[in-house]
Amino acid sequence: MGFEGDEESAANQVSTKSRFRYNSPLVQITLIGLVCFCCPGMFNALSGMGGGGQVNPTAANNANTALYTTFAIFGVLGGGIYNILGPRLTLAAGCSTYVLYAGSFLYYNHKQHQSFAIVAGAILGIGAGFLWAGEGAIMTSYPPPHRKGTYISLFWSIFNMGGVIGGLIPFILNYNRSEAASVNDGTYIGFMCFMTAGTLLSLAILPPSKVVRNDGTRCTNIKYSKVSTEAVEIGKLFFNWKMLLIAPAAWASNFFYSYQFNNVNGALFNLRTRGLNNVFYWGAQMVGSVGIGYILDFSFQSRRKRGFVGIGIVAALGTAIWAGGLAKQVGYKHNDLPPKLDFKDSGSDFAGPFVLYFSYGLLDAMFQSMVYWVIGALADDSEILSRYVGFYKGVQSAGAAVAWHVDARKVPLLTQLIVNWSFTTVSYPLLAILVMLAVKDDQKGEEPSINPASMDNNSKPV
Repeated sequence: MGFEGDEESAANQVSTKSRFRYNSPLVQITLIGLVCFCCPGMFNALSGMGGGGQVNPTAANNANTALYTTFAIFGVLGGGIYNILGPRLTLAAGCSTYVLYAGSFLYYNHKQHQSFAIVAGAILGIGAGFLWAGEGAIMTSYPPPHRKGTYISLFWSIFNMGGVIGGLIPFILNYNRSEAASVNDGTYIGFMCFMTAGTLLSLAILPPSKVVRNDGTRCTNIKYSKVSTEAVEIGKLFFNWKMLLIAPAAWASNFFYSYQFNNVNGALFNLRTRGLNNVFYWGAQMVGSVGIGYILDFSFQSRRKRGFVGIGIVAALGTAIWAGGLAKQVGYKHNDLPPKLDFKDSGSDFAGPFVLYFSYGLLDAMFQSMVYWVIGALADDSEILSRYVGFYKGVQSAGAAVAWHVDARKVPLLTQLIVNWSFTTVSYPLLAILVMLAVKDDQKGEEPSINPASMDNNSKPV
């Protein structure tokens, strides 16, 4: 992915005294968090309203099916593309497609033609593959090895603040519309402004060879990859036993979105309350990512033990939350929905479904942060990790494409819940096996070894 291996000697003498250096992992992770705050964060808020903010979710379901179908392909290819183009071009190209997607629903508000939304969804799937492969490589390779959980939680908190702000937009702009209605034009325009800002901000991301950790090591220092090399390496991923163990978790990790957004938030709550719920759904993600990040970095000295404990906690919490979802789901069906709940007018009836939806957000962040931590523990080089994360996002998106299509076909809601619960449950023991077999059991706080590529001519860390 390169970057020139022979740096000028003067350029190599980089001060590492300040944690807030522009080329520090902390600042770069913060920047990629802000990029995702503006683009997928706002996309999540848009999707979280149920039906893309429309009364009839058909257009959004079809657009999301197209989106995740192309995402499944370009998610896998994204890691290779990142290794060829580098972070700036990859991220900027990916971010720009989010603006088009939000604009397609602005168009749909007036014309009620879903063709544009479906095409925009397919294009966004390509862009999202670029963006998330680059994001994953940065988030898992830039931090020091013994603080990856902390940096993942930092990213996840900033990213999901986008969902919080994005939830406030429809809540405020549609506050006086308690009846069933599609969101107004201003909501979509607000999303487009944030997404445009994220596209511009992505140009500020540094390549890994220019990022210097506090101990003086560079994240990586490799040459630009080639298309032929990436094609071979991506092909090998489908026979890599580590990736095969991750595949069920990847499939499960976005499969539940269509159910939660359309059939919990969209089915049980009115328009303005759905916006408010999303504020807390994505806020719960911030809490969940910080909590699991602390456990995965600081709970025990043994890295492997921290992985086991993290997986065990997420498994226990996930079982309890899905059981709560089952208790609520048996009370309604597609053709027998209860009256829409309103946060002001429904009284105590609002509390239980609200807590359930909040808990779904908490679990999502803990589950995905845990998987990212496991992937980050498998290697420490952005070239390898970009491919691993690309595979993860590709399989994840294939699952999401199927899930949105399943919901569009009006599969019984109870069946959808049971399938979601089963997928997440199957993934826990497989992740535990992967931690046992592939994660090195080094000690917490152990200083990482110096990267030979980061040494200057006098054999000192840069």
